[in-house]
Amino acid sequence: MMTQSNVVESCTLLRVVMALMGISNEFRVFICGKTFIVINIKESREDIKPFVFDCSTVEKQPSGNKKEGEDELTEEKGSNDILAFSFSASGKYFALTDDNKRLFLFSTKPSWQCLCVRSVVRRCCSLTITHFEDQILVADKSGDVYAFSITEPQKQAELKLGHLSMLLKVVVDPSDKYIITADRDEKIRISFLKTPYNIESFCLGHREFVSALLVIPKHPHLLLSGSGDGTLRLWQYKSGKEVQQWNLRDLTGTDLIDKNKKFSVSKISVSPTEGFIAILCDSFPFIHLFQMDQKSEQLMYKEMIRLEHNCWDVAFDDSGRLWTFLQTETAVVTLYQLKNGHWQHIEEDQDLKMARNVLSNYWKLLKESLGTESQYSNLYKAVFDNMASYLEKKDKLLIEKKERKRKGQMLTSSSSNKQLRN
Repeated sequence: MMTQSNVVESCTLLRVVMALMGISNEFRVFICGKTFIVINIKESREDIKPFVFDCSTVEKQPSGNKKEGEDELTEEKGSNDILAFSFSASGKYFALTDDNKRLFLFSTKPSWQCLCVRSVVRRCCSLTITHFEDQILVADKSGDVYAFSITEPQKQAELKLGHLSMLLKVVVDPSDKYIITADRDEKIRISFLKTPYNIESFCLGHREFVSALLVIPKHPHLLLSGSGDGTLRLWQYKSGKEVQQWNLRDLTGTDLIDKNKKFSVSKISVSPTEGFIAILCDSFPFIHLFQMDQKSEQLMYKEMIRLEHNCWDVAFDDSGRLWTFLQTETAVVTLYQLKNGHWQHIEEDQDLKMARNVLSNYWKLLKESLGTESQYSNLYKAVFDNMASYLEKKDKLLIEKKERKRKGQMLTSSSSNKQLRN
C-alpha cells in the first residue's frame, strides 16, 4: 500500500461556504459566504446598526495592483466568498481575502470603512497583519507568501517566500522577527521576516496537513499547532523541538465519535486573561480546553465542553469569555465563562442577547454554510491500495501461463501422434 500526497489541488476550488467568527475589543465579526457582519457591543442596545459588507458589490479586479503576466492567473472567476481574515493587534485594521483574488483592508475606528481593495496573484488560504501594523502577509494555494503595505496602499506586493505545496496558515511572532508558515505536506517553517530566505528551523512531526497555528502571547517562544492528523503539538519553534503532543481523538473518547471519522483541528484560540486555550475540530460538537502552566510552560488538559450542535468557530473575548458560533438558528451564538474552576454556559448576558438579536435577521444568509463540504476533506493524502491490483495482474499472468503451457502440451501430443501413425 502506498500514499499519494500530490493530489490535484483544483479540487479545493469547489465552493465551500465558510462561516467564521472574529473578536477584537468591542467588535464581534460574523462571516458567511461573501458577507460579513460587525456588531459593536458597546453601542446602544436600542439603536444598534451593524456594519454589513458584501464583497460582491465591489469591482471584480481592482486596477493598479497587477503585475505584467498576471492576467492569465486572474481569469478564474469566483463567487466572492470570503476565504480568510485577520484583525490587527490593536484592532485598528481588519483585512480579508476572497475567492475572486482580492485583498480588502478596512479601518475600524472611528467607524468601519473600506480603505482599499487590491489584487492577489492566486486564491489565498490564510493572512495575518504584522504587530507593527505596517504589512499584511498573505499565504496562497501555490505556496507563496506576499507582503502588502498598509501605509503605502499603491505599493506593489512583495514576494516574501515560497513552499513547494499549498500553504494553509501564516502567523508572525509578537516581535515581528519570525514569520511562521504551515503547509499541506505537514511542514512548519520558521523564517526571518526581514530576510525570509534565511530559515531558522523546521517543526516536523505532523502526519497530515497543518491547519492551525498560534504563538502563545505570554510565552512568545512557544508555538501551538493543530493538524489533520488529530493532534495538538507544542513546540519551542526556534529550535524546532517538540515539547508536548496531545491526541484529540483519545481525549474526546471513542464512545462519542465515529472511529472512521477524521479529526482536523480548525481553530486554536487563546484567552487573554487566564491562559486558557480552546481547540475546535472541524465538524465535531466538542471544544477541548487546555491551560498553560506558567512555571513549567507545559499544557495541562482541563476539560471538554460538549455542544448541542456542530460549531463553526470559537473565540475568546477580552474578558476571557468563550464565544461559540453554532450551526443552529435557535442559539447561533453561545457564551461560556469560567466559574468555580469549570466552564459554564451563560444565558443571561446582554452582549449575547445583542448578538443573537442581530444575527436572527441574517439566518437566511448563515444557513448557506449548513451541510456544505468540509474545507479540509480534500487536503488529506489519498491512499491507493496497489496490492489488490498487483494480485489481480498476478492471477491473470498465472492463468495465461497455464493456458500457454496447456496449448504447448496439446501441440506436442498432436505431433507425437502423427509420428506414430506414420
